[in-house]
Amino acid sequence: MNRNKRIEIFERLKAHIPEPRTELEYENTFQLLVAVMLSAQATDVSVNKAMRPVFRKIKTPQQMLDFGEERLREAIKTIGLFNTKAANVIKTCRILVEKHDGQVPDDRKALEALPGVGRKTANVILNTAFGRPTIAVDTHIFRVANRTGIAPGRNVREVEARLQRLVPDEYKQDAHHWLILHGRYTCVARRPRCGSCVIEDLCEYRHKSE
Repeated sequence: MNRNKRIEIFERLKAHIPEPRTELEYENTFQLLVAVMLSAQATDVSVNKAMRPVFRKIKTPQQMLDFGEERLREAIKTIGLFNTKAANVIKTCRILVEKHDGQVPDDRKALEALPGVGRKTANVILNTAFGRPTIAVDTHIFRVANRTGIAPGRNVREVEARLQRLVPDEYKQDAHHWLILHGRYTCVARRPRCGSCVIEDLCEYRHKSE
């Protein structure tokens, strides 16, 4: 796929969703971090449903520590891997309070040092909270990048590196959200909705459906 085709793809995605946003619900950067940590192998819908009542009361790492692991575990028991996630959130909150004055760091190394925070989560926080042109590659983005030909790769790190290299700079800030929303609602896993796709004629997928 050449540069001109990529530009046209992102121009159409931009026209389709001018201001793409995460579907996770949050009020501040700390809540976003917690929501993203919980969203691993879970849907945004399930995280929002579980955390909506919690986030009404919990706005800071210290408040989450006071809330406690047991109550958090009970609140998120409908989410996959809730025991491990609850433990990691509490450990992360303790580090935020003790090492970062209760603030979420805007540094990749510091973010990835937090329990339960990997490269993908760090990329989401850097992009969504701090406006960095990072691209977090999840299963949706991995599928869309490979299927369309925008940035094919054998694994998520390879796809991320190619997206960073190949996506024109003016689209990098929003590329993550455009691609994830496209994969979530149009370029779905089992049977892509090619007939309603705004980039169908530009896509290089060979097995298009109606």
